[in-house]
Amino acid sequence: MPVSPRRVAHVLAVSGILIISFSAIFVRLAGVSPSTAAFFRAAYAAPVLAALWVMGRRQDHRDRRARLRAVAAGLVFAADLTFWHVAIADIGAGLATVVANVQVVLVGFVAWMLYRERPTNAAFALVPVVLAGVALISGLGRPDAYGAHPARGVAFGMLAGASYACFLLVFRTAGRSSASPVGPLSDATLGTAAGALVIGPLFDPHFSLAITWPAHGWLVALALAPQVTGWLFITAALPRLPALETSILLLGQPMLTVFWAFLIFGERLSVVQWLGAGLVLGGVGLLGTRGSVRSG
Repeated sequence: MPVSPRRVAHVLAVSGILIISFSAIFVRLAGVSPSTAAFFRAAYAAPVLAALWVMGRRQDHRDRRARLRAVAAGLVFAADLTFWHVAIADIGAGLATVVANVQVVLVGFVAWMLYRERPTNAAFALVPVVLAGVALISGLGRPDAYGAHPARGVAFGMLAGASYACFLLVFRTAGRSSASPVGPLSDATLGTAAGALVIGPLFDPHFSLAITWPAHGWLVALALAPQVTGWLFITAALPRLPALETSILLLGQPMLTVFWAFLIFGERLSVVQWLGAGLVLGGVGLLGTRGSVRSG
């Protein structure tokens, strides 16, 4: 009995989201500095993606400008990863991933500034809800808040979300003429490695190119699982699924990461932080079903 394309897309999407939900876990297990993790995530993934691109290069019809846009998107992604990795160190893998998901709300406003795409009424209405959730995730100065630096972690998580929104908006223009996601992802990964290599020595005093064990075992897992396999699955599957199903599936990443972080690291959030996480994820989920920018 033949399997329907939608069924295949659903399996790929769920598998990809399950894989990328371990991104923050691998970063924390590696225990290296923020930009070190960002650089090696891209550096270890780049050769694999380049080999896949060579095998399927006939499907890539992008011109030089599109490829440069993908590289530029990767430079922005390097900043996003660095901010996010700082947040992971400050408030844990789970909450850092939840806060970074504010990009779903922010992307509408970034698109407004860059492309004059007006945000939807839902985006305007849900921003206060999501921001209230973010404030609660910071712990409001309460002694039971989880994290070494909850307020700072939330601030860097918000910077990660804003950077990721910019990355998505640039990256979406880089792959429109390609039938396969491998080419754009490969170019963006090269840009990420280059960006992290610049950011690290300038802003990260603990940036290091030294190969250590077991840290680099976790970094290889981060590169090959989320960066290569997870994102290839997701980028191949999501365009074939309805928007509502896509939005619900994407919420699985932060929810799963919170669960893994609790199991592996014992990240026990305060009641206030749980409430904040619920508001952020609820707001993000609602916006995902309604869209962040107006069509047409």
